[in-house]
Amino acid sequence: MENKALTLVSSGESMINQAKATPILREKTRIMSASEIERTLIRLAHQIIEKNNGGQNLGLVGIKRRGVPLAQRLGALIGSIEKTPIDTGILDISFYRDDLSTRDIRPVVSPGDIGFDIAGRDIILIDDVLYTGRTIRAALDALFDHGRPRRVQLLVLIDRGHRELPIEASFVGRHVQTTAREIVEVKLREVDDDEKVILVERDE
Repeated sequence: MENKALTLVSSGESMINQAKATPILREKTRIMSASEIERTLIRLAHQIIEKNNGGQNLGLVGIKRRGVPLAQRLGALIGSIEKTPIDTGILDISFYRDDLSTRDIRPVVSPGDIGFDIAGRDIILIDDVLYTGRTIRAALDALFDHGRPRRVQLLVLIDRGHRELPIEASFVGRHVQTTAREIVEVKLREVDDDEKVILVERDE
Protein backbone atom coordinates (compact mmCIF):
# COMPACT_ATOMS: atom_id res chain seq x y z
CA MET A 1 0.00 0.00 0.00
CA GLU A 2 2.83 2.34 0.96
CA ASN A 3 4.65 1.64 -2.34
CA LYS A 4 1.43 2.22 -4.29
CA ALA A 5 0.87 5.52 -2.48
CA LEU A 6 4.44 6.59 -3.27
CA THR A 7 3.89 5.67 -6.92
CA LEU A 8 0.70 7.74 -7.05
CA VAL A 9 2.41 10.72 -5.42
CA SER A 10 5.39 10.39 -7.77
CA SER A 11 3.07 10.15 -10.78
CA GLY A 12 1.11 13.19 -9.59
CA GLU A 13 4.31 15.23 -9.10
CA SER A 14 5.48 14.23 -12.57
CA MET A 15 2.21 15.45 -14.12
CA ILE A 16 2.42 18.73 -12.18
CA ASN A 17 6.04 19.26 -13.30
CA GLN A 18 5.08 18.45 -16.87
CA ALA A 19 2.24 20.97 -16.73
CA LYS A 20 4.62 23.59 -15.36
CA ALA A 21 7.16 22.85 -18.11
CA THR A 22 4.61 23.19 -20.91
CA PRO A 23 3.82 26.86 -21.52
CA ILE A 24 0.23 27.84 -22.24
CA LEU A 25 -0.02 29.84 -25.45
CA ARG A 26 -2.76 32.42 -25.80
CA GLU A 27 -3.59 33.86 -29.21
CA LYS A 28 -3.36 37.65 -29.19
CA THR A 29 -3.95 38.67 -32.78
CA ARG A 30 -3.95 37.53 -36.37
CA ILE A 31 -1.07 39.09 -38.29
CA MET A 32 -1.84 37.74 -41.77
CA SER A 33 -4.72 35.90 -43.40
CA ALA A 34 -4.37 33.40 -46.24
CA SER A 35 -5.06 36.07 -48.87
CA GLU A 36 -2.53 38.43 -47.23
CA ILE A 37 0.13 35.69 -47.34
CA GLU A 38 -0.63 35.14 -51.03
CA ARG A 39 -0.40 38.86 -51.86
CA THR A 40 2.82 39.16 -49.86
CA LEU A 41 4.44 36.28 -51.76
CA ILE A 42 3.47 37.88 -55.10
CA ARG A 43 5.09 41.14 -53.96
CA LEU A 44 8.22 39.32 -52.79
CA ALA A 45 8.47 37.43 -56.10
CA HIS A 46 8.49 40.72 -58.00
CA GLN A 47 11.09 42.18 -55.62
CA ILE A 48 13.36 39.16 -56.14
CA ILE A 49 13.09 39.49 -59.92
CA GLU A 50 13.81 43.22 -59.81
CA LYS A 51 16.81 42.88 -57.48
CA ASN A 52 18.29 39.96 -59.45
CA ASN A 53 17.59 41.23 -62.99
CA GLY A 54 15.29 38.31 -63.75
CA GLY A 55 15.39 34.68 -62.74
CA GLN A 56 18.10 33.34 -65.03
CA ASN A 57 20.71 32.45 -62.38
CA LEU A 58 18.38 32.08 -59.40
CA GLY A 59 18.02 29.17 -57.02
CA LEU A 60 15.66 29.13 -54.03
CA VAL A 61 16.53 27.10 -50.91
CA GLY A 62 13.88 26.65 -48.22
CA ILE A 63 14.77 25.87 -44.61
CA LYS A 64 12.70 22.90 -43.50
CA ARG A 65 9.90 22.94 -42.49
CA ARG A 66 7.90 26.01 -43.48
CA GLY A 67 10.63 27.61 -45.54
CA VAL A 68 10.23 24.78 -48.05
CA PRO A 69 6.63 25.46 -49.19
CA LEU A 70 7.42 29.20 -49.22
CA ALA A 71 10.38 28.50 -51.55
CA GLN A 72 8.24 26.27 -53.77
CA ARG A 73 5.46 28.85 -54.04
CA LEU A 74 7.92 31.66 -54.79
CA GLY A 75 9.68 29.48 -57.35
CA ALA A 76 6.37 28.85 -59.12
CA LEU A 77 5.48 32.57 -59.05
CA ILE A 78 8.87 33.69 -60.39
CA GLY A 79 8.86 30.94 -63.01
CA SER A 80 5.41 32.04 -64.17
CA ILE A 81 6.45 35.69 -64.43
CA GLU A 82 9.81 35.03 -66.08
CA LYS A 83 8.62 32.07 -68.19
CA THR A 84 11.55 29.96 -67.01
CA PRO A 85 11.76 27.13 -64.44
CA ILE A 86 13.33 28.08 -61.10
CA ASP A 87 15.34 25.53 -59.12
CA THR A 88 14.13 25.04 -55.54
CA GLY A 89 15.83 22.99 -52.86
CA ILE A 90 15.75 22.10 -49.17
CA LEU A 91 18.02 22.61 -46.17
CA ASP A 92 16.98 20.22 -43.42
CA ILE A 93 17.45 21.60 -39.91
CA SER A 94 16.33 19.13 -37.24
CA PHE A 95 13.15 19.91 -35.31
CA TYR A 96 14.10 23.29 -33.97
CA ARG A 97 12.23 26.55 -34.20
CA ASP A 98 14.28 29.63 -33.54
CA ASP A 99 11.02 31.36 -32.73
CA LEU A 100 10.38 29.00 -29.79
CA SER A 101 13.98 28.60 -28.68
CA THR A 102 15.69 29.16 -25.39
CA ARG A 103 19.21 30.50 -25.28
CA ASP A 104 20.87 27.12 -24.62
CA ILE A 105 19.35 25.38 -27.67
CA ARG A 106 21.29 25.33 -30.91
CA PRO A 107 20.00 24.46 -34.39
CA VAL A 108 21.27 21.19 -35.83
CA VAL A 109 21.57 20.74 -39.60
CA SER A 110 20.76 17.29 -40.94
CA PRO A 111 23.01 16.05 -43.75
CA GLY A 112 21.42 15.71 -47.19
CA ASP A 113 21.41 17.06 -50.71
CA ILE A 114 19.86 20.44 -51.38
CA GLY A 115 18.50 19.18 -54.68
CA PHE A 116 20.50 21.19 -57.22
CA ASP A 117 24.02 22.55 -57.72
CA ILE A 118 24.35 25.91 -55.96
CA ALA A 119 27.88 26.74 -57.17
CA GLY A 120 28.02 30.12 -58.92
CA ARG A 121 24.29 30.69 -58.44
CA ASP A 122 22.33 33.57 -56.91
CA ILE A 123 20.74 31.79 -53.96
CA ILE A 124 17.73 33.02 -52.01
CA LEU A 125 17.64 31.34 -48.58
CA ILE A 126 14.05 31.24 -47.32
CA ASP A 127 12.55 30.83 -43.84
CA ASP A 128 9.23 31.66 -42.23
CA VAL A 129 10.32 33.68 -39.16
CA LEU A 130 13.56 35.56 -38.48
CA TYR A 131 14.23 35.94 -34.76
CA THR A 132 17.66 35.58 -33.12
CA GLY A 133 19.45 34.73 -36.37
CA ARG A 134 20.94 31.47 -35.09
CA THR A 135 18.91 29.27 -37.44
CA ILE A 136 20.07 31.34 -40.42
CA ARG A 137 23.69 31.18 -39.24
CA ALA A 138 23.49 27.37 -39.13
CA ALA A 139 21.77 27.31 -42.53
CA LEU A 140 24.49 29.49 -44.11
CA ASP A 141 27.22 27.19 -42.79
CA ALA A 142 25.37 24.19 -44.23
CA LEU A 143 24.76 25.95 -47.53
CA PHE A 144 28.47 26.61 -48.08
CA ASP A 145 29.23 22.96 -47.31
CA HIS A 146 27.34 22.18 -50.54
CA GLY A 147 29.23 24.63 -52.75
CA ARG A 148 30.06 28.29 -53.20
CA PRO A 149 27.16 30.40 -54.49
CA ARG A 150 27.84 33.65 -56.33
CA ARG A 151 25.61 35.49 -53.87
CA VAL A 152 23.26 34.58 -51.00
CA GLN A 153 20.24 36.66 -50.04
CA LEU A 154 17.80 35.96 -47.21
CA LEU A 155 14.02 36.08 -47.49
CA VAL A 156 11.66 35.70 -44.53
CA LEU A 157 7.90 35.97 -44.32
CA ILE A 158 8.08 37.58 -40.85
CA ASP A 159 10.90 39.49 -39.15
CA ARG A 160 10.12 39.74 -35.44
CA GLY A 161 13.36 41.38 -34.31
CA HIS A 162 15.37 40.50 -31.17
CA ARG A 163 18.50 39.57 -33.13
CA GLU A 164 21.47 37.99 -31.34
CA LEU A 165 23.64 37.88 -34.48
CA PRO A 166 24.25 40.54 -37.17
CA ILE A 167 21.94 38.87 -39.72
CA GLU A 168 19.37 40.81 -41.74
CA ALA A 169 17.00 39.75 -44.51
CA SER A 170 17.15 41.19 -48.02
CA PHE A 171 13.43 40.48 -48.50
CA VAL A 172 10.83 40.68 -45.70
CA GLY A 173 7.13 39.97 -45.97
CA ARG A 174 6.28 41.88 -42.81
CA HIS A 175 8.09 43.37 -39.80
CA VAL A 176 6.32 42.56 -36.53
CA GLN A 177 7.29 44.12 -33.22
CA THR A 178 7.23 41.52 -30.45
CA THR A 179 8.17 41.06 -26.82
CA ALA A 180 10.22 38.15 -25.48
CA ARG A 181 6.99 36.52 -24.21
CA GLU A 182 5.35 36.61 -27.64
CA ILE A 183 5.72 34.02 -30.38
CA VAL A 184 4.94 34.33 -34.07
CA GLU A 185 3.28 31.20 -35.47
CA VAL A 186 3.21 30.73 -39.24
CA LYS A 187 0.76 28.12 -40.47
CA LEU A 188 0.88 26.95 -44.10
CA ARG A 189 -1.53 24.57 -45.79
CA GLU A 190 1.26 22.22 -46.97
CA VAL A 191 2.42 21.63 -43.39
CA ASP A 192 -0.44 22.60 -41.09
CA ASP A 193 -3.63 22.24 -43.18
CA ASP A 194 -4.20 25.88 -42.33
CA GLU A 195 -3.05 29.24 -43.70
CA LYS A 196 -2.40 32.20 -41.42
CA VAL A 197 0.16 34.01 -39.29
CA ILE A 198 -0.77 34.65 -35.66
CA LEU A 199 0.84 36.25 -32.63
CA VAL A 200 0.55 34.24 -29.44
CA GLU A 201 1.72 35.00 -25.90
CA ARG A 202 3.31 32.61 -23.45
CA ASP A 203 1.53 32.39 -20.09
CA GLU A 204 4.15 31.04 -17.71
